[in-house]
Amino acid sequence: MVSSASDSHTVEVADRRTVASDIVELTLRSTDGAALPAWAPGAHIDLLLPSGTVRQYSLCGHTDRPDEFVVAVLEETGGRGGSIEVHAALDKGVAVSIRGPRNHFELHPATHYLFLAGGIGVTPILAMARQAARAGIPWTLVYGGRSRSTMAYTEEFAALPGGTVRLVPQDEAGHPDFAAAMKELPEGGAVYACGPEPMLAAAEKVSADLLPPGTLHLERFGAKDGADITTTGEEFEVELAQSGCTLTVGADDRLIDVVRKVAPQVPFSCEEGYCGSCETRVVSGIPDHRDQVLSDEEREANDTMMICVGRSLSKKLVLDL
Repeated sequence: MVSSASDSHTVEVADRRTVASDIVELTLRSTDGAALPAWAPGAHIDLLLPSGTVRQYSLCGHTDRPDEFVVAVLEETGGRGGSIEVHAALDKGVAVSIRGPRNHFELHPATHYLFLAGGIGVTPILAMARQAARAGIPWTLVYGGRSRSTMAYTEEFAALPGGTVRLVPQDEAGHPDFAAAMKELPEGGAVYACGPEPMLAAAEKVSADLLPPGTLHLERFGAKDGADITTTGEEFEVELAQSGCTLTVGADDRLIDVVRKVAPQVPFSCEEGYCGSCETRVVSGIPDHRDQVLSDEEREANDTMMICVGRSLSKKLVLDL
């Protein structure tokens, strides 16, 4: 699903509770009581904070509760400030705008699921485990964290049927053994991993040695280590189909900056091609994909692109804006 300025919703914090050390869970409901958009495990929403900051949080509630979205937010004192604002400003009863949901971390059919979670990366994994349990598909969770007190939703996982839960608090057991877990994965199984970049890099390395290509699915919190995030290149034209404007994107211009001069409502957040907020439909032309969100198949389809880092391989690019 591609986000746009028109799919925003006003919700209020209907409930707030602490689910682990420095992690608060927010239950969001429409201010008018209307049902919220349907979603599937792996989806996330944009939270438009009172300061104007936009941050993305995975949905970790129940897909069969259409009147609410649930997110869990870790307060990161060394981060960019969004999580601190969530903890300080979003009390019960506070209204806030959201966009989405969007999903580039979909749970595909498999004979068995191996879920790898690190820290707050457990949030999308919880929704996935619930779906696997409902469908009667065996699943295994390997969940690492700094300590037991920092690991959210351990009781929720333990209560789900059909699964094996392996908790690996670092202060007790060190780092998870991904190789052992992957070696146990039955044929036709799939691996879903979400967590900090060092954990994902380790999962990628082990998977490349042990599993068929396409078995491992990742969701990142930030840009991949060593990623070359360049936004410059050859000059090209971009046409905004809805407004009828044609603009020039110079060699040193970012596409999103040029677009927002005419369409300031276009959403963005990370500006490094990993969050998906600026995903935009492509009408024609050949995008130069430089993001870390789209799969190889999605890039080949050229239906959408992330305009915060992407450019054009054709002389003209037409966007649905």
